[in-house]
Amino acid sequence: MRTSLLVTYLLIGFTLLAAAQSKPRARDLDIPLDGMPGPYNAITDVKGVEVGMVTLISGNGKLEVGKGPVRTGVTAILPRGKTCDPVFANWHTLNGNGEMTGTTWVTESGFLETPILITNTHSVGVVRDAAVAWEAKNKFYKDLGNDIWFSYPLVAETYDGVLNDINGFHVTKEHVMQALDGAKSGPVAEGAVGGGTGMICLGFKGGTGTASRIVNGYTTGVLVQANFGSRAQLTIAGVPVGKALLDTLAWRMDGEQIYGKPKPKESGERGSIIAIVATDAPLLPHQLKRIAQRVSLGIGKMGGVGGNSSGDIFLAFSTANPGIFDRKAKTKPVQMLTNDQMDPLFTATAQATEEAILNALVAAKDMTGINDNFIPALPHESIRKVLKQYNRLNSR
Repeated sequence: MRTSLLVTYLLIGFTLLAAAQSKPRARDLDIPLDGMPGPYNAITDVKGVEVGMVTLISGNGKLEVGKGPVRTGVTAILPRGKTCDPVFANWHTLNGNGEMTGTTWVTESGFLETPILITNTHSVGVVRDAAVAWEAKNKFYKDLGNDIWFSYPLVAETYDGVLNDINGFHVTKEHVMQALDGAKSGPVAEGAVGGGTGMICLGFKGGTGTASRIVNGYTTGVLVQANFGSRAQLTIAGVPVGKALLDTLAWRMDGEQIYGKPKPKESGERGSIIAIVATDAPLLPHQLKRIAQRVSLGIGKMGGVGGNSSGDIFLAFSTANPGIFDRKAKTKPVQMLTNDQMDPLFTATAQATEEAILNALVAAKDMTGINDNFIPALPHESIRKVLKQYNRLNSR
């Protein structure tokens, strides 16, 4: 079984780039979205940023802890690729029922020194340990000119236990290594991939999504692992789409054909969202905290409210000021935008967050997981019909 699973994992990994290019995105549904995206409309539009994923999908039927079904994975984000050149960073939490390791030192030092990894709630430990092992194996800190190094990897999580054998601990050290080694620039896979494989967002199948904006010559990109909210909260382009579809969600709609499915249970606000913001604008840590706070506005535009059981944690970093981390120098010159120049970046962050969540929803497909728990995908044509009733579709 282990061999067949490994083959499945590798095949999935090899197809991620093709999936990133072929899956529909929010703009393909003519949803009106403000702002100008970068060429990939992804966090990788920020030069130097690389993303890698491992997606784990196997088994069906009744839950057998340790065997499956498995619907999980891990996502890796490297701010400057596989070069260790720490970046200014800071973080913010909208609601703290979640985890993002390493943030104490990010706050204290103002730097992010490690890759970023996102997975499921009960895999944070193994992912953190594997990240340290990857850094040691690749001598990640060799360019810092110091023979003594320590690492506080930044690992975040959201809960996938509705669909995944979360207590089976299927994410391994090898998967983390694969995600980090395979990280690259270019298009980013979306939907039920990487750490977002088993996630549920606003009553539909959620997961991984990304988007970017270009303003005043600077690029800001966002990647989310979206696993928050209830269906009644779902808002798209200002339209209460979720409420309009509450009575029609017993089926998966594929064009005009309707396939019967067990009606999913509607629940209150629950789940979490992790958001990572990258920008090439020259910002200092206190300014990056202000950027991270604006992620909340993008979530709010989608209907999220940061409920009690939600872990809504965001980190922002800047790839400007390369080489600023130097343990030997006494002083270093730094470039920064003035605060009065930050409003366009605030807008870009909120817009890219909103679109990243939409992209995660649009790309995801129906998924059945443990104990035949079924989560429907966002019904594209139904969404378009509701938006059209409100005159909120772009014309083709």
